[in-house]
Amino acid sequence: VIYSLATAVGYVFPLLIGTLLVTNEFRHKTLTPTFLATPRRGIALGGKVVAGILMGLLYAVVALVATVGLGGGLLAVFGIDTALGSAETWAMIGRMVIAFVLWTLVGIAVGTLVRNQVAAVVGVLAFTQFIEPILRTVGGFVEGVSGITEYLPGAASDALVGASIYSSLGGETAAVGLHWWAGGLVLLGYAVVLLLIGYALSWRRDVS
Repeated sequence: VIYSLATAVGYVFPLLIGTLLVTNEFRHKTLTPTFLATPRRGIALGGKVVAGILMGLLYAVVALVATVGLGGGLLAVFGIDTALGSAETWAMIGRMVIAFVLWTLVGIAVGTLVRNQVAAVVGVLAFTQFIEPILRTVGGFVEGVSGITEYLPGAASDALVGASIYSSLGGETAAVGLHWWAGGLVLLGYAVVLLLIGYALSWRRDVS
């Protein structure tokens, strides 16, 4: 749970990074010369995806140093097993890296779909900090709802990682509902679907 705080709590940062990566272009009109130089907009969007993957990997390094590095150090100081000698722990860390990259791609998809930077950022914060946590908390107490909330993006991310602060607090246990690979596919599905919708409805429109 300590190590996975990076994704359970910090996933909003790569999500925002991906969103800003696109909405900054719309806000400052820098997409205009890009589209003039590269009329095939799919290539330009592909470049954003590649940049997003690199940004996700960079953030993953920073986040893992903050949680695994500092957390493991504190555990060692107090004589508690850090579990860093376990292959299962390192597998979880690898899945956390994947989660960060996927969250960045979801952010790019949101930025592609919602051009207005303020609206996109407010929407991301409202959903991740209020709407989804409330829904997942309700899902932990209302029978049948958890079968739906486990497919929410945050719940899918927790399933991918294999650990969740929600389950440690005794509330919603979405991470148990999906296998890690299924959680990864659900999160990837959000990125791909939103990206395709954004490309069809927004990315190909004129930049005013």
